[in-house]
Order: sequence, then structure tokens, then C-alpha cells
Amino acid sequence: MVERLVLTFILLAVGITAYAAFKRLNLRRAANSAPTDPILSDIKPGVPTIVYFTTPGCIPCQTQQQPALAKLKTELGEGVQVVKVDAAEDPDAADRWGVFSAPTTFILDAHGQPLEVNHGVADAAKLRRQIEVAAG
Repeated sequence: MVERLVLTFILLAVGITAYAAFKRLNLRRAANSAPTDPILSDIKPGVPTIVYFTTPGCIPCQTQQQPALAKLKTELGEGVQVVKVDAAEDPDAADRWGVFSAPTTFILDAHGQPLEVNHGVADAAKLRRQIEVAAG
């Protein structure tokens, strides 16, 4: 019994470590793409940005992520900008940013540098906290 518990904790620790390494790699890849990426050509400097990757068939994107982004945009107004990228329409962009699933959101600071990545749905409260950090 104790051996199973120890094995469970070891597997959990390995999984958490692997996910953290994957997120760091994903952010590094996004940081290399961000400065010259054409999907960011219309962003205003000095304003934090959410880069939102979606697909037409993504139900969580439509039912959860888009409403959360709309709520955040309503609350913060000009204090945040959202760049929506259809990964099915622009698979090269998804590849440059290391996106494997939808929804995926990247939080960019006021200088356009990625600070956070969310794989899966991120609610409005979480995005707001991340944007506040990005705003400085």
C-alpha cells in the first residue's frame, strides 16, 4: 500500500515537472516568434495583449473562452487587446507559437513579450490577474 502511494506521488511530481518544462519551452518559442510575427502587426504598443488561438469546431472556445474574453474586454476596455487566431485557417501561426490544442491563450506584456500561456479554457478572473501582472 505504501509503495503505491509513493509511486503515485512520484508520477505526480514527474507529470507536474514535465508540464512546467513544456510551458517554459512554449513561452520561449512564443518569445522568439512574437517580435516579428505577422499576427501581431496591428497591436498597439504599451498595452497588454491576449493572443487567443481557436478553431471553428472548438466548442469550449465558443461556450467558455470567447465569453470570458468578451467579459474581460468589457471590464478593461482599452487596457487590453485581444488577437484572435484561427489555428485551422493559419496553421503556420499555430506552429510558430507551439500551439497543439484549442483554446490556447498567451498573455503578452506591454512590450509584446509573452509572460503566460494557458492551455485550455482560462476564465475571466485568471486572465484579469495575468493581464494585471503584464501591465506592471
